[in-house]
Amino acid sequence: MRKPRHVKSVNLALQGGGSHGAFTWGVLDRLFEDDRLWIEAISGTSAGAMNAVVAAQGMYEGQAEGARAALEKFWRAVSAAAMASPIRRSPFDALVGTWNLDMSPAYLFFDIVSRIASPYELNPLDVNPLRDLVAEMVDFEKVRACSDMGIFLAATRVRTGRVRIFARNEINLDVVMASACLPLIYQAVEIDGEPYWDGGYMGNPPLFPFFRTSPSPDILIVQINPMVREGTPATAREILNRMNEITFNSALQHELRAIEFVTRLIEQGDLSDERYRRMFIHVVHARKKLRPLGASSKLNAEWPFLRHLFEIGREAAERWLEAHFEDIGQRSTIDIGSMIADPDSEPVESKMAR
Repeated sequence: MRKPRHVKSVNLALQGGGSHGAFTWGVLDRLFEDDRLWIEAISGTSAGAMNAVVAAQGMYEGQAEGARAALEKFWRAVSAAAMASPIRRSPFDALVGTWNLDMSPAYLFFDIVSRIASPYELNPLDVNPLRDLVAEMVDFEKVRACSDMGIFLAATRVRTGRVRIFARNEINLDVVMASACLPLIYQAVEIDGEPYWDGGYMGNPPLFPFFRTSPSPDILIVQINPMVREGTPATAREILNRMNEITFNSALQHELRAIEFVTRLIEQGDLSDERYRRMFIHVVHARKKLRPLGASSKLNAEWPFLRHLFEIGREAAERWLEAHFEDIGQRSTIDIGSMIADPDSEPVESKMAR
């Protein structure tokens, strides 16, 4: 039950991004630490989905402090499991101090092979160490029993290409793995006979579940994937990386356009604010620090790297709280129209609030 000290509430929308999800861990750690703030609901995709269910289990076990402890335990387990993986930084990468795996022989081999053969050919038994880890670390009965916080996870229907949102009472191991199923790496996850791929293709992260189900009008997007990269990609890996970034950000941009359009019509009096809900949008990010990290670093789960991302996330959340806590429930802290037109711009005072 909500404690009286919580004076503001928000919904969290968590992007996916492999090990970069440790940035989100840092953001969540700082938000759960703030006694003034209540998390009404979380939506997530891929690594965002994993952060969401781990936080929910922790909330069930011990409220905000339980969520923080569960998240740290999970990411420590991710790092420990990765120590057995051959995909690690090369000595050269470690020497020059980069977190990317671009010079790792195992990563290069895996990257090439995954473009030649499918996971059905390379891994016919569908062995997935990540699935085993999540099954060990997450008690889904506790996740479904966490009535204090709504949870919405996105997965993409392979057959129709449409998004499916799984609510808290539907969430199990298959749902989380479907949300994180990259089709060049894993076989599609079947749920009730329907194959699913990564939710990032159609919702990274989804925002619309909050419109009707959450009492809070505020959505805080935890942004991992950059919308803008300067220059033209020249190598095959750079081109593919940029294609993936554009693809995984497209659904978010569509939802932001819809929110901006409805809000503008409400302000002009063309729509009734009694029937259509005004939503306040916020973004916490660390674009300047995350942008130099290549796509290969999303497979780097060394503990020093995860802690590095965690600290960046905590700092980003701290900056956002200091600048915008009083704006929660009052206005958006980004101009959605400007964000769509120039996503790399820093959050500004929303024109909609003027």
